[in-house]
Amino acid sequence: MKTKNIIISGGGTGGHIFPAIAIANAIKKAAPETNILFVGAEGRMEMEKVPQAGYPIIGLPVMGFPRKPSLKMFRFIEGLIRSMHKARRIIKEFSPDAAVGVGGYASGPLLRAASRKKIPCLIQEQNSFPGITNRLLAKKVRAICVAYDNLEKFFPKEKIIFTGNPVRQDILNINDKREEALNFFGLRADLPVVLSVGGSLGALTINQSIAANREFFANNNVQVLWQTGKSFYQKAIECAANSSDSLIFPYDFIYRMDLAFSVADVVISRAGASTISELCLVAKPAIFVPSPNVSEDHQTKNAMALVNKNAALMVRDTEAMHALFPQVKALIENKDMQFELSKNIQKLAIHNSADIIAKKVLELAHEK
Repeated sequence: MKTKNIIISGGGTGGHIFPAIAIANAIKKAAPETNILFVGAEGRMEMEKVPQAGYPIIGLPVMGFPRKPSLKMFRFIEGLIRSMHKARRIIKEFSPDAAVGVGGYASGPLLRAASRKKIPCLIQEQNSFPGITNRLLAKKVRAICVAYDNLEKFFPKEKIIFTGNPVRQDILNINDKREEALNFFGLRADLPVVLSVGGSLGALTINQSIAANREFFANNNVQVLWQTGKSFYQKAIECAANSSDSLIFPYDFIYRMDLAFSVADVVISRAGASTISELCLVAKPAIFVPSPNVSEDHQTKNAMALVNKNAALMVRDTEAMHALFPQVKALIENKDMQFELSKNIQKLAIHNSADIIAKKVLELAHEK
């Protein structure tokens, strides 16, 4: 039997990259001889994270669609044209048996080029409200793997497979890691821990809210494990140094999220689909601050899907500076509410998502 070649395209943020790597790992587990090539966007974090996971990647000179009329529109069009040419060349040289799109700038050109060559394609839609790229690609792909109900209004019903979102495998077993986590991060065992994860690139509003309320932690004997992103990291270090107690622990990026989740009592987070899927699996009480800077405001829709089931709390981005920390304080002090949120968010967890998607990808590859 011929060895199968599979392309996985997309990226831009950890919310796209980590699920993509989870799918690749599941494919290799099911069919170790499979050749997997990633295609991402030049200069984006997938160009670093994917090789670290052991997979080759090729970058396309593609960028996001400018939100306002400007000279960036010319760069966008030029990059898109060059990306389409390069995507066609990649398809010709690698000769994939199937192609997967996980969202992000590179998915569009790659899957469009693959579908034109009659390569079976699959998209993994992570959000409750699909972006324009996946809505356009839906007509051209064979299967659409989703994590939320009621997406028939965006996609052909017969193509939809409910799989949930793949997550990093190391977070699946965190129950006996608390002691290791306390030592790893240098935290005190007798004080509660707030974990702030604004996404892999950081979240300015959440970061500014923590910085503005830095005395909250000393005044309430609460520790914060703070993933800032690279751009805010230096300010966070200064903020920690200027606080009246050493209860602020900033990191530009937390590589051991399994340990971070294991020690967290409350999580502050953006409402990216991948992060939500992880929080469902680790069953942590969460306060979401959805990013307003995403297409169709889909993070608010993601968060509300949980809020409506009493599985999480939400603070709007515009209200975070004054409303976030009263919510944090109330939740830290209310063990019953923590238990209720944990119980309800765990009900929404979907296991083995990566394995289900990998199985479908391999089926499509064999169909070709």
